[in-house]
Amino acid sequence: MKKIVFMAMMMATGWSATAQEEMEVTVAADVVNQYIWRGQDLGNVSLQPTLGVGYKGLSLTGWGSVGLTDPADTKEFDLTLGYQVGNLNVGITDYWFNQNGLDPEARYFKYDAHGTNHLFEANIGYDFGVASIQWFTNFAGNDGTNKDGKRAYSSYMEVVVPFKLSAIEWTATAGAVPWATTSYGTTGFAVTDLSLKATKEIKVTDSFAIPVFGQVVGNPCSQRAYLIFGITLQP
Repeated sequence: MKKIVFMAMMMATGWSATAQEEMEVTVAADVVNQYIWRGQDLGNVSLQPTLGVGYKGLSLTGWGSVGLTDPADTKEFDLTLGYQVGNLNVGITDYWFNQNGLDPEARYFKYDAHGTNHLFEANIGYDFGVASIQWFTNFAGNDGTNKDGKRAYSSYMEVVVPFKLSAIEWTATAGAVPWATTSYGTTGFAVTDLSLKATKEIKVTDSFAIPVFGQVVGNPCSQRAYLIFGITLQP
């Protein structure tokens, strides 16, 4: 479950998204030493491919994750429909997991309201230039519950600040869950993600370079910390 409303994902990884006159296609894959999402540990060494198309601010993106070293790691496939106009972006993401869902057989095409492994999330965000702010809320599917055992409409908000230092692209992120939900393991407002990410391209030839990134992530709510390393492969 990455920051995968397409526009939010691009801001979080240092990419840029503007309404384009020609169709743009994104084909890429990350390889990471561990899969950490919004401060939560979701797996070990993972391959995370991306395939997306965008046209005049409208985008459709597929993103996935599969463990490379532990067969028990969750497999994930997400689809995001996003739209950006100016600095404002909105989107809807359909997350699917083969584990921890309501369907023991993990069928992808089962969308039963009370028996699916899909989770649906809406997103809205704005890029102020020096920083961007995003809000995410689950509105259907396999959502968590609140203290009363009812659907939590689990939400997450974050502030992302990109900057450049010593020829390296940096991204600082602060994320929080506003209320209690079993989806994030929170009992109320909680800061779940404080991270700093550095990205640099390693030149292989005059026409080919591999982006390499490192990231420190702390989750004050769970009292966990992680050090992530990854590479991005793209044509």
